Amino acid sequence: MAKIAIVGSGFIGRAWAISFARAQHDVVLWDKEPHQPEKAIAYIADVLEDLQAHDLLNGQKPDAVLARISAEDDLARCLEGGDYVQENTPEQVEVKREIFTRLDELAPPDAILASSTSALLPSTFTAHLKHRDRCLVAHPINPPYLIKAVEVVPAPWTSPEAMEKTRAIMLGAGQSPIMMKQEIDGFIMNRMQGALLEEAFRLVANGYASAEDVDIGIREGLAARWAFMGPFETIDLNAPAGVRDYATRYQGMFANMFEQMKYRVDWAGPVLDTIEAERREQLPADSLVDRQKWRDRRLMALAAHKRKAEEEIGK
Repeated sequence: MAKIAIVGSGFIGRAWAISFARAQHDVVLWDKEPHQPEKAIAYIADVLEDLQAHDLLNGQKPDAVLARISAEDDLARCLEGGDYVQENTPEQVEVKREIFTRLDELAPPDAILASSTSALLPSTFTAHLKHRDRCLVAHPINPPYLIKAVEVVPAPWTSPEAMEKTRAIMLGAGQSPIMMKQEIDGFIMNRMQGALLEEAFRLVANGYASAEDVDIGIREGLAARWAFMGPFETIDLNAPAGVRDYATRYQGMFANMFEQMKYRVDWAGPVLDTIEAERREQLPADSLVDRQKWRDRRLMALAAHKRKAEEEIGK
């Protein structure tokens, strides 16, 4: 098993720690904030109990998984002997550049240096590094221990060997790596999510639907399919002769709609007052934390269901 160094042990770092420790890797947490790794481990202990209840620890006991996670207050010691580093610092290019400079100096020369960034291109903070060929982005949808997809994004100089090593580590940790061929703003998942959000804001801003009705359309409609298939498989199955048949039948309809979508609504403009008011009516602000916990429990149940279904069909 590999030694995994988690640099930055907040919201994302502690979630990654669960994924890697569950896969029987030794995980060491470091954070610039004193005692943050210890707080992360305490949080992880609670989550592991819930994961066991949903049979999401690969047959292991919470104590066994937790025993593989440790804290280190010295970055050099955290990185010592490491095979893979997952960085989770704030989304600021200067911060990323600084921490990757330190990682490149301190980590073993063959260790992968991966960032969890969701918005910054790897080229913007690794160009100056001596060993930049081992640097890349591994961006999850949080929490990765429940949602498998992770975008593996190369800089122009990232080596094929670094990409393949990351792919193998992710597969071994139960993730589903998306192996991007080159970097682009937003990668894949945020570009797809952004397209959906842009239209959602337009529909509400122009008075076509309420925020809740848009949510119903996804929650009780499209998401039912999207829980187990993507857009291309969806349309491949939605026309008698497959994807080419779908494109022939419906491209004109979508081309017409696209002409109506060629402008932006300011998300922070008047529409935000409407959406926020509707959301607070649906969910008071003091209930957000409880609803987040509810969301994670539902994700656990969905992950358990999908794992059982995959086992039944031999995947």
